[in-house]
Amino acid sequence: MALTLSDLLSRPDLGLRLAGSAGSTLGAEIQWVAVTELENPAPFLSGGELVLTTGVRQRSAIEQRRFVRVLQRAGTLGIGFGVGLGHDEIPSALIAEANRWGVPVIEVPYQTPFMAIGKLVADSHSADHYASLERLIAEHQVLARSLLTGGGLADLLRNLGQMLSTDLVLTQFTAQLYASSPDAGTPSMDRWVPYPIPTGRRDASTLWAKKPFEDTGIVSYAQNLISLELNNLMKQRQAQRALAGQVMNDVVRGTLEADEASRRLAGVGVNSTRRNVVLLAESAAHHKNLRGTTLPPALESAVSATLDHDLVVVVEDDGARAPRLGRLLADHLTEAGIHATVGIGGSYTKPNGLRWSYFEAKEAATRGLDVNEPERLSLTSLLLASEDVPLADMAGEAVGPLVRFDAQHGAELVHTLETYLNLNGSVAQVAEELNLHRNTVRYRLGQIAELTGYDPAVTADRVQLYLALAVRKVAKA
Repeated sequence: MALTLSDLLSRPDLGLRLAGSAGSTLGAEIQWVAVTELENPAPFLSGGELVLTTGVRQRSAIEQRRFVRVLQRAGTLGIGFGVGLGHDEIPSALIAEANRWGVPVIEVPYQTPFMAIGKLVADSHSADHYASLERLIAEHQVLARSLLTGGGLADLLRNLGQMLSTDLVLTQFTAQLYASSPDAGTPSMDRWVPYPIPTGRRDASTLWAKKPFEDTGIVSYAQNLISLELNNLMKQRQAQRALAGQVMNDVVRGTLEADEASRRLAGVGVNSTRRNVVLLAESAAHHKNLRGTTLPPALESAVSATLDHDLVVVVEDDGARAPRLGRLLADHLTEAGIHATVGIGGSYTKPNGLRWSYFEAKEAATRGLDVNEPERLSLTSLLLASEDVPLADMAGEAVGPLVRFDAQHGAELVHTLETYLNLNGSVAQVAEELNLHRNTVRYRLGQIAELTGYDPAVTADRVQLYLALAVRKVAKA
């Protein structure tokens, strides 16, 4: 522990004596010892020093009083005055001025060298420094063991919170990942101190410490450990999702027998004998971030996979919780800075049921809402789930000529057809919706019939065109 003026006065080997009033700084730690004979040593002081002098420059009372005021304004803890050299005793004017400003004055006898006092203070600081280093190294080991022994980030934050005697919260963007205690609360800039965690994406993660606390240097070490662990966890999620995605891909494409599909699904944690629901998140702008992003706590035990750039989450559920889980997933992704749409599939058993739920979720996601619940059984999804149907070829044959015509001529035949079918074949409503003349709508419908060979006014042809457009939309998603 650093020495105080009281500590120095209590050492009989130094022979020091308090010459003036005690003041208010006798118990304060001495930051350093400064030896000076300058009239104005203030430029060389930073505050908290014990100033030692023989007073050879302070001959008059005016000079002595001025010297005290200079030291007091510089934040000096006390004055050590060496007698037997420039002065046989401490000048009364200096003591009086020091008493006025509450600066302790200590008499240093002739036989006590200033160097002895300076060495004692320096040694105390050195001892404190080494003790701090030892504590810091011990704390480093505790935090490292938190990760090496499997406690993870939750254990690390709990230990770090005990070291700092405060609450800690780790966030990714605005989503909370871990907290040092259940009652940590929500971080705010006015009551918490943010420490950015470097994870390869600017401001991706932040460690928050609640005020007040004293950082001994352990926080910077914790930042590095947290950064390494977050990156490791992200890589683990990416690898696990890639593996699960391979299995899901084979199941979804229908390339496995039922028994083999069940066995492989069980290998990645999916029990196909129970009712499962597929939640599917797709994001054109942030699909790469979906591969390693975290899931909300309610979905941490679910199996997740990456399939065709989408994040697929399989949860055991009878369908009752699915909308709430889908909302939790959408909100979590939004808080993590990932703009995605979430589609929800139905609740089914067996591998084929999981396959069906996937295509329902895939089709639902195309509706573009934040969270899209499954509609009644869709013939389009059924066709998508069947590998035996040349779906892409059928859709291309039906609407391909319209797509090419629109691209070449800047027309809007596909959009007109979609609007016509959605409005149940009402030319008047299409004209109003697209702000066109009715004859223009009829002309476009004629072009559609001529280019595709399917007349939108005929029920059978209308069904063919509707399915082709729906399949094309889902396949593009």
